[in-house]
Amino acid sequence: MSPTSRAVGGRRRGRSSAAWVPWRSRGYAARVKFQLIDTVLEAGEAHIVTAKLVSRAEEYLGDHFPTFPVLPGVMMLESMTQSARQLLQRTGWSEPIPPVLGEARAFRYGRFVQPGWMLVTRVERTGEPVDGHWGFSGKSFAVERDLSTWAEAPVAAAGKFSLRAARIDARSAVGGTG
Repeated sequence: MSPTSRAVGGRRRGRSSAAWVPWRSRGYAARVKFQLIDTVLEAGEAHIVTAKLVSRAEEYLGDHFPTFPVLPGVMMLESMTQSARQLLQRTGWSEPIPPVLGEARAFRYGRFVQPGWMLVTRVERTGEPVDGHWGFSGKSFAVERDLSTWAEAPVAAAGKFSLRAARIDARSAVGGTG
């Protein structure tokens, strides 16, 4: 469904006052447009390491950049977010809706990640939740060939971020008039 076919308040045009709630109607797995984790390489209580093969077929590479395609920086942040989400879900996240990005800070970008390379992401939980935000530190590596040496690979992105519970607008979730 295109963004313009949705009415204000989260309902589809032409429907009654019954709410259209995307996370209920499609399920969470279908909502993640870009899956930036192919495999989990390592996982512990407070850390996770994931990998993604960046393929030439990725639709976001067509515009970024046509003559020199590289993984956009925001996708590196999304890879860290998806990795942190998996870590929380492995260690007891019990809410029906997965956590979302709350804040990103002190992000730095380094090596470009080109098609055919692996993006290896290591995320560590930095402590207990504060005001409903779980803090994380993340680092992504640009691995050109040998996955076994990912820890020595050039850093593609690094920074601190947090995840929080998703906030659902009560009016749209219960069929309000928006």
